[in-house]
Amino acid sequence: MARIFSKTGDGVLHILVAIVLLMLHPMPELVVLALATTMLLERALYWPLKNSLKRLRPPEKLDGFNSIVTASDRFSFPSGHSSAAFALAILLSLAVGGFMPVLLAWAACVALSRVVLGVHFPGDIIAGALLGTAVAFTNAAYWGLI
Repeated sequence: MARIFSKTGDGVLHILVAIVLLMLHPMPELVVLALATTMLLERALYWPLKNSLKRLRPPEKLDGFNSIVTASDRFSFPSGHSSAAFALAILLSLAVGGFMPVLLAWAACVALSRVVLGVHFPGDIIAGALLGTAVAFTNAAYWGLI
């Protein structure tokens, strides 16, 4: 299950959500624009932060520890999967409404899967969740969604 949840946080789901919103939402342009700018802003903040802090992943930091999957990059703080999942979940909750518990549960499962798979420490996913949440609320306010 951890592998499946982790895969849903890889970014493909974000694109599928945008396509569905374009087809079904009464104000698709606004919501898709808010989603796109949220994800771009989240990536623009997460990547330089991760590569400037340079926190090593658990297998490199803990003797005798092996992860279940191989991470796509070297550093772990903050978790990009967690950041992107929470940014998507919060923005969709604010823009579409009614799905917040399900979306937050999904984002939490994506985040926790990264610890279970051995590629992040708990602090990494907490920082990622906070980053994604902050970006989503800030961008939702900018676009008038809240």
